[in-house]
Amino acid sequence: MKKFKKVAALVTVMALGASALVGCSVGGGEKKEGGSSAGSAQTVGFSVSTLNNPFFVTLSDGAKNAAKEKGIQLTVVDAGDDSAKQISDIEDLISKNIKVLIVNPVDSDAVASAVESATKKGIKVIAVDRAVNGAEVECQIASDNVAGARMAAEYLKELVGDGAKVAELEGVPGASAAIDRGQGFHEVADKDLKVVSSQTANFNRAEGLSVMENILQADGDIKGVFAHNDEMALGAVEAIASTGKDIKVVGFDATDDARKAVEDGTMAATVAQQPDLMGKTAVETAISIMEGKSVEKSIPVEVTLIKK
Repeated sequence: MKKFKKVAALVTVMALGASALVGCSVGGGEKKEGGSSAGSAQTVGFSVSTLNNPFFVTLSDGAKNAAKEKGIQLTVVDAGDDSAKQISDIEDLISKNIKVLIVNPVDSDAVASAVESATKKGIKVIAVDRAVNGAEVECQIASDNVAGARMAAEYLKELVGDGAKVAELEGVPGASAAIDRGQGFHEVADKDLKVVSSQTANFNRAEGLSVMENILQADGDIKGVFAHNDEMALGAVEAIASTGKDIKVVGFDATDDARKAVEDGTMAATVAQQPDLMGKTAVETAISIMEGKSVEKSIPVEVTLIKK
């Protein structure tokens, strides 16, 4: 009998130990931005086009800070400006049973299949900064890129005069921001300026430098440049500096480097977005969706022109 009692006691202790281990596993899951444990009902995935650009770093930080403040789990993945990687990243987020996907597309068309995969799993999707083409999303949060580029073109016209030769540095082909900013620019420039070159530099500073060097070699009479973002604009400024010419450059995003360049007089102007506010708004909208609230289909974020 004593032997039986000892065995029974040992079984009881082992059972309690196993129970404690299981409890530890459930309560101590990996924590992401916001501090909620893995497996929480409030899980949000954020696929950002690239973190090799100050604008998107600020966008991501705005989302992270909001998630931390609201106490939700946010997983941010960096596509590195690679559409195929972004699709793979989104598939991985889907497998983690996220409730809402926030996506900042590398390519607005290419991301559609991944977005459709998410919605088929019952995951709500929010597009931020750039649109998703060919797939339904719950909400689109973005600056008015068309209006901002139109504003930039009007100011460039003021600086260089009607009919002056200008060049355009375009963003990543297929990105809605590049499409919209090109549209806004050409609404003004095609009527009042002479656009002698429109070439992509993929929203990248180094490419902006090399593309601008090539444009200047082809036509030395250019008086102004509109770049679809500040990184390309700053690359153009560097290329122009080596020529000693007075060529007016207007960018888009109002990053810290661009604001300083405007203040220093090396850039004429930049269009200010609010990427931190876009990131914050995306997370707050995701929370509203998870709480079963209805959200606006489109949430615009105001833009302004920054000049010296």
